[in-house]
Amino acid sequence: MFKPAMAILALLLPGIAAAQMASPGPTLAQVRARDLLVCGTSTGAAGFSMPDSRGEYRGIDNDVCRAIAAAVLGDAAKVRWVPLTTLARLPALQSGQIDVLARTVTWTHVRDTANGLNFTAISFYDGQGFMLRRSLGVTRATQLAGASICVVAGSTNELNLADWARTNNIQYSPVVFEQNDEARRSYLAGRCDAYSTDASQLAGLRASFPNPAEHVILDDIISKEPHSPVVRHGDDQWFDIIRWTFFALLTAEELGITQANVDSFLTSQNPEIRRLLGMAGDHGPMMGLDRRWAYNAIRAVGNYGEIFERNLGSGSPIGLQRGLNGLWTRGGLMYAPPIR
Repeated sequence: MFKPAMAILALLLPGIAAAQMASPGPTLAQVRARDLLVCGTSTGAAGFSMPDSRGEYRGIDNDVCRAIAAAVLGDAAKVRWVPLTTLARLPALQSGQIDVLARTVTWTHVRDTANGLNFTAISFYDGQGFMLRRSLGVTRATQLAGASICVVAGSTNELNLADWARTNNIQYSPVVFEQNDEARRSYLAGRCDAYSTDASQLAGLRASFPNPAEHVILDDIISKEPHSPVVRHGDDQWFDIIRWTFFALLTAEELGITQANVDSFLTSQNPEIRRLLGMAGDHGPMMGLDRRWAYNAIRAVGNYGEIFERNLGSGSPIGLQRGLNGLWTRGGLMYAPPIR
């Protein structure tokens, strides 16, 4: 009697668990009730989040938010952007003003453990560097002794710069600003000798300058800056939705699924593709979403490689190589757990 009963219970448990997990948690319920995703974004970081000539936000971070809106609401356009300064971004998430923060936020121990936040998945691997005028003749960061350096307040960049200077016994004069745009204008106006922030952002800034060739980005990288979309503690379902939506974009790139060809894969017999696109399994319902959650995200913004290419890659004004942000199968660090 005992063994058959246990066998029946074992068969029923997955269905019971799926039914429980399908109930919307607090954040998913709020997003659905307003039929809109509120996404915290940057006040301006080329390649990551920057309004275009029509006022539409463009960048990797913005495309991640659009993918989430498509996965949750079935429509990538259902996003309200909340531009946030470096100092305001974490309090805005903590206080519930936004549903998710996708804004070149570096994953650190203190932010993850002491601020009531959860980092979902590394969406971009970066590191802090230095940009300065070519005419200064500086080739190494250690030659910046005595220099004035522009940096943004409340950022890991400000702390990293201080740590680096202390470690290398270098005296410098920090010129601190609340926003990237203020630091950019001041650097161009000659108020500081160098500008220090994430190397990818330096590349974006330089591409926007009137004479980019007059400025050089040093090879020296002084920190690790893993960027990740961020959510509040206490809502595991929402955490899972953000994390696995990003993983779906990576998995699509691994499988060769793009924004243009995703429909052609709907008849595929490949089990991995069928699970990703919702033809098999209950992976969407397990998170309270439609079975086509990942299909909707991919159809809206493309796979991770497409997102990178149009915002930061060779097809963009910034022209970055994939490097660490390439797939693990091509020498990069981007690796998604299996959807199964």
